[in-house]
Amino acid sequence: MEPAVDALRVGAQRGSTGPEAPAAREPEPDRTATAVGRLAGTVDRLRRELDQAQADSAGRAVLEMAVGVLVERLRCGPTEAARQLEGLAEQAGVTKLALAADLLNQAAADQISALAREFVAGAVTRSDEAARTDGAAGTGGAVRPARAGVRAGAAARCADPVALRLRSTEADTIAGGDAATAARSMLEHALRPLGVAAVAIWAAHPDLSLSLAGSAGFQPEEARRWRHVPPGVPTPARRALDERTAIGYHVLADASVPSIGQHDVRGGRLAVPAGVGGRLIGVLEICWREALPEQSQPLQRQFEALAEVAAATLESWEPREFPAADVADARFDELRQLTDGLFDPCLVLRVVPEDGEVPPRFVVRHVNPSFVDFAGRSTSAIVGARLLEAYPLAAEPGGLAEKVEHVFATGEPFRTPDMRLAALVDGVPLTTRAQVSISRHGPHLVVVWRLDDGTPRVARLLQHAQRLGRIGGFEENLRTRQIVWNDSLYELHGLPPTAQPISIDQLAEHAHPDDRHTIGRFLRTLLHHRRPASTAFRLQRPDGVTRHIRVVAEPVRDPQSRLRLVRGAYQDISAQHWTEVALAATRDQLAQSEQQAAERSRLALQLQHAIMPPARGPLDLHDLHVAVRYRPAEKDHLVGGDWYDALALPTGDVLLCVGDVAGHGIEAATGMVALRNALRGLAATGAGPGQLLSWLNSVTHHLTDNVTATAVCGLYEPSTRRLRWARAGHPPPVLLRDGRARTLPQVGGILLGALDQADYEEDEFVLETGDTLVMYTDGLIERRDESLQASLTNLTALTERAHRDAGVNANGLEGHLDHLLQYSNADTDDDTCLVGVAVRRPDS
Repeated sequence: MEPAVDALRVGAQRGSTGPEAPAAREPEPDRTATAVGRLAGTVDRLRRELDQAQADSAGRAVLEMAVGVLVERLRCGPTEAARQLEGLAEQAGVTKLALAADLLNQAAADQISALAREFVAGAVTRSDEAARTDGAAGTGGAVRPARAGVRAGAAARCADPVALRLRSTEADTIAGGDAATAARSMLEHALRPLGVAAVAIWAAHPDLSLSLAGSAGFQPEEARRWRHVPPGVPTPARRALDERTAIGYHVLADASVPSIGQHDVRGGRLAVPAGVGGRLIGVLEICWREALPEQSQPLQRQFEALAEVAAATLESWEPREFPAADVADARFDELRQLTDGLFDPCLVLRVVPEDGEVPPRFVVRHVNPSFVDFAGRSTSAIVGARLLEAYPLAAEPGGLAEKVEHVFATGEPFRTPDMRLAALVDGVPLTTRAQVSISRHGPHLVVVWRLDDGTPRVARLLQHAQRLGRIGGFEENLRTRQIVWNDSLYELHGLPPTAQPISIDQLAEHAHPDDRHTIGRFLRTLLHHRRPASTAFRLQRPDGVTRHIRVVAEPVRDPQSRLRLVRGAYQDISAQHWTEVALAATRDQLAQSEQQAAERSRLALQLQHAIMPPARGPLDLHDLHVAVRYRPAEKDHLVGGDWYDALALPTGDVLLCVGDVAGHGIEAATGMVALRNALRGLAATGAGPGQLLSWLNSVTHHLTDNVTATAVCGLYEPSTRRLRWARAGHPPPVLLRDGRARTLPQVGGILLGALDQADYEEDEFVLETGDTLVMYTDGLIERRDESLQASLTNLTALTERAHRDAGVNANGLEGHLDHLLQYSNADTDDDTCLVGVAVRRPDS
């Protein structure tokens, strides 16, 4: 048996040097690479060596099966069969691997052998005739013509590369035994020569869902994202199963059909059902970057043969990447409920069952609601990934991966108050410190970490800040043209998450025509001058909505200072823009309103000064000496409606009155003028003060627009010195006699204008020589923290003190009023009108 084994080993080595199995080349060392880069290079080299070993294994499997066929046909031992195979290959001028594939095609009755027979049917006929001619002319025995015929037929049949590729794929799949190996082998051996970029093998389930059993040519993150397709998703694979026939798409992007690799491999797509014994158990999905090639009958037969190979792997396939929720696993459900109740970030790991693999592989099966990746990635990028894929730097000595393996092997829990955690994002290592505890629970491990630097809060705040600020990030590789957007950016542009991202150099095509020059300057600064840049423009979305956008970006260079990629962010500033527009309009309106208010205040002040000059001198009416003081409001625009009047009537009486119209501005000023003039006219009738106020109330109610006012009206008879007075909701006057001050009784009377008809009570008393009567508006006494009665008490005390300071005589009356204004404790901004009346001797 040893010569046969050696022959097979030599044949496998020769087969591995042909075009079907190219030798791996060692990458040139990068002396400037970092430790992470060297680690990544080593992993890549090992992966290629593994692929080469798998290819060699496939070749050995084909040779061994061919030796078995010769043992059966020549009825010899394995050693003799191996020698016959080697000798036939040398005489036919082909490799042992090609001849072995041809022998298998002759012995088998499957799709692959049918393809081979159709392809070389004519060549085989001609080769057999040539072999018989050579045999008749020779002098050897019976063995030589047989060998010559086999040699000639083999040379013709081995000219078919399709059968060799398909048979190598089948052998590699048998050696690997799983769908992932089958997908990789199909792509490398059979499909890549046809221009195929990627392949996926789907497993069908009774609930109409699909699982990705194996794939090749896709990014690992894309494969993880599509590892499970729920029922009802109209993918090409689902349609092929429903219609039980191959489904092709000329260009997948034009069909808008969801499927794996729809953003990267956007060309043609073919889904071929895979079944065993008439029962469909899966789908083989083949992906092109270009448009779908014309499907000739031989090409269709190749794809059907590969679907048979895929079906053979699906019969024994079981999911290895465990889903996040497995209701059949009661222990996992309990563990998940337990970890979901923790406030600290927590991962649940499970070892992937690989025969004899050292070290074992761990998959992140679940993360609790408190989990926030300290590198800022979403949980969907963590769940389902292998631990060392999500956190490759955990493989450092003494790192997280080493502790996880130790806990799984020994069952001893691990706990440390300080451990370094690291993640690799876009080639940049991000590190943090944390308290870490690891414990084993059956086949699962629970990893709990408590970050000391607030990193989860920072990551969560960043996510919320992007959402609230309507910010979307992007990164565009200018060499590979690969564009990465986050979810917020698709929403900002009004595009579905499955749409193709917009390249930054195509930004002007989606902007308002008037903003394209601005975007051109932005791109020149960013791409030509290679400096960070920002600008604002109007984005015209596909849904017809126009948004105001600010974009900021920076160039990223490689170690040779060549522009490698551009990254940045878009922000929706539409609300800010329209707020600024509204503020500008509001400022204009406010300026106009202020100008109008100032003009109205000026007119009101002029009107008030025309009726009541603020610097009016004392007035003598019979034996009365009258002085007036007016204090305007603190704010110029609050021109009030306070008014007074002191007038000798035709009847010989003296009219004394003070009033206050509610409100401020031009309305209050015009109301004050109307009431003052109306009272003057009514007083000429000789009616008493109560009747005058009753008439004035009717005037206020019927002849003005929503004006209300308060007033005190008095009629003084010089011959008897009798003063009759009435009030309409106004504070009562204060009488100062012999140095003692008191308020007059608060006779009944409602404010003017409240009702259409009202009666007002009158009171009277006789003034004596030396008396001083003070009439005022509420601006003199009103306080926000005191009652009216308390304010009146304070006013009487202040009046007595003013009498002591100023004296009571003709010259001291004005000083008395000035004292009241100066020391009044009123705390409102209202204006104040003050009328003082001093009774003199008749002959003075």
